[in-house]
Amino acid sequence: MSEIDYKIIYSRRRSISISISPHNGVVVRAPKSVSPEKIDKFVNEKSAWIKKHLNNYSGSVRINYGKKYTDGEYHFFMGKEHILRLTGSPKAFVRKYNDIIEVGLPDTCDSWKVKAILDKWYREQAMQYFKMLLDKILRKYESYHFEPSSMEVRASKSRWGSCSSKGKISISSELIKLDEKFYEYIIIHELCHLKHPNHGSGFYNLLEEILPDYKQIRKELRKYVMR
Repeated sequence: MSEIDYKIIYSRRRSISISISPHNGVVVRAPKSVSPEKIDKFVNEKSAWIKKHLNNYSGSVRINYGKKYTDGEYHFFMGKEHILRLTGSPKAFVRKYNDIIEVGLPDTCDSWKVKAILDKWYREQAMQYFKMLLDKILRKYESYHFEPSSMEVRASKSRWGSCSSKGKISISSELIKLDEKFYEYIIIHELCHLKHPNHGSGFYNLLEEILPDYKQIRKELRKYVMR
């Protein structure tokens, strides 16, 4: 029996695969015909690789984990933890001052409504800030002729950013919860995909040309988990 805890998901596939994430742990996907003994043997063979990745996640910061959206709870915004203050109000509002994010609404006990109002506020802040930053970056690096078709901010909790085949850049509103140093990295990362759709050597050469310290920034970003 393997010393590593893991979850098995059987599906109509041909081979065994392992995925590791801070919120799901170790997940093994296997064909329905494969025995538990064979899966356990496979996990043992990959134990060194699994432990290495688990150790990388040991210092992870889960920015949304366990949030109940109650008064006095801490929430991230622009790299700093802020205290959530709930105020009874006939009209819904969100305002930030000092290290406090205040949410006003008629029923402060309705955590779903608190979350919905707060998520909307995060998206609005992200849209305003990231669009301004994108314009600044495009002007700064105009010699590279980056021409995104548009930019949108989405409430994605799986990817910080993406670039479509049509040149549309999408940035997760969750990014606004992190430090500003990550914003430029994510936007430039996606702009580089306009020139190089995949993560080949051409992409990384361009990224390093624009951001020589991108590896350090990427390393720091990887400790943050959205869920």
